[in-house]
Amino acid sequence: MDTSISKHQKNVSAVIHLSTFSKYFIPFGNFIIPLLIWTSNKDKWEFIDENGKEAINFQISILLYSIILGIVMIPIALFTAWEFIGFTNILEHNSHNVDFNFDHISSFGWNAGLISIIAMLGIGLLLMDVFCTIIATIRANDGLVYNYPLTIKFIK
Repeated sequence: MDTSISKHQKNVSAVIHLSTFSKYFIPFGNFIIPLLIWTSNKDKWEFIDENGKEAINFQISILLYSIILGIVMIPIALFTAWEFIGFTNILEHNSHNVDFNFDHISSFGWNAGLISIIAMLGIGLLLMDVFCTIIATIRANDGLVYNYPLTIKFIK
């Protein structure tokens, strides 16, 4: 890496990382805005190119991990809801009886536990996204390239 990194390069790299927070205001803003800034500057400076690749790869990795958690969560949530509905007899037209037979409650507890674990993993992904992006922004402003953890290198 070139040792003479200008203040402009540091600022543009920091903005690339910081612009990933735009996903909270604009759908897919965490991909669109950093991609626009990165592609307009990647051929001019290697420092901006490296930071842009890291930021976009991390955002794609976070999206992939979130999709995997969602795919795992959907069937568990559906089966848990189905078992919860089993407590009441909703098909009776004139009366709604609550069935106090708790034979099927054991699997409900397992599913609720799995949902809690997956929810905590999702919160962990969110916190990792926020903290790592802040650290990457600070490092880019200091003239360093931050390598995000758990990042799959889609763009090399």
